[in-house]
Amino acid sequence: MKRSQIGLFVLAALIFGAVQSVYIVDERQKALRLWFGEVQAEISDPGLYFKIPVLHEIVKYDDRILPLDTRKLEVTPADGRRLEVDAFARWRIADAKQFRRAVGASSIAGAAPRLERILNAELREVLGKVNSGVVLSADRVVLMNQIRDQARVQALSLGVDIVDVRIKSADLPQQNLEATFERMRAERQRLAADEIARGNEAAQRLRATADRTVVETVSEARKQAQIIRGEADARRNGILADALGRDPEFYAFFRSLEAYENALGGSNSSLVITPDSEFFDYLKSDTGR
Repeated sequence: MKRSQIGLFVLAALIFGAVQSVYIVDERQKALRLWFGEVQAEISDPGLYFKIPVLHEIVKYDDRILPLDTRKLEVTPADGRRLEVDAFARWRIADAKQFRRAVGASSIAGAAPRLERILNAELREVLGKVNSGVVLSADRVVLMNQIRDQARVQALSLGVDIVDVRIKSADLPQQNLEATFERMRAERQRLAADEIARGNEAAQRLRATADRTVVETVSEARKQAQIIRGEADARRNGILADALGRDPEFYAFFRSLEAYENALGGSNSSLVITPDSEFFDYLKSDTGR
């Protein structure tokens, strides 16, 4: 073999060895340097590093926040009303050494199912202690934070930090929707009937108040009318009494004429009375006939 060929071979070997002796850690990564499968060092800072080819193995992990979308989970809150919950989490590798010991060479693909089991367990535990109304309301933000905190404690054994947990949706199972709609419809009808009953009651009170006001007003008007009528009668009687005092004979004559008009005004009037009665005083002639 020629020396030039040997030199090229050696140069290629040196270049290959040099390339295999260095590795780069990106700012978005963490790396572990393994010595025959055992973790020797954890590299968190980005930069260029050296290793022994073949003997050292470099395992890199994504240091960014990673998504975890779970499948829909059926939970039973404290009131027994089943819900289908769709949740997701955001997580990152906090301890690369612990993560390697926990999941081995399966890396992130092996950690996802274990994180999903942790998240589902905490969802069942936290949501099972409250009523479904709380889960379906704005108050579930507190529940999501509680799920996050409890799942974070469980995930420490994997070297993982749970950054956030969110419930995307919490719905009734399809088979329960129609029954729920019927209950809601019946409840709305009951509320409508209550409102109608209260309205009728209020209307009845208003009618009773109006009727009482009418009766009081009419009674007061009648009372005033009686007072006015009594005062008019008193004035009339006073006038008559004054007239009687001035000319008693004329007053007696006038009253007798009124009596004749009232007694003899009919077309078929009959009186049974003695001729010498005082009723005929003004019908007699001067001779007494």
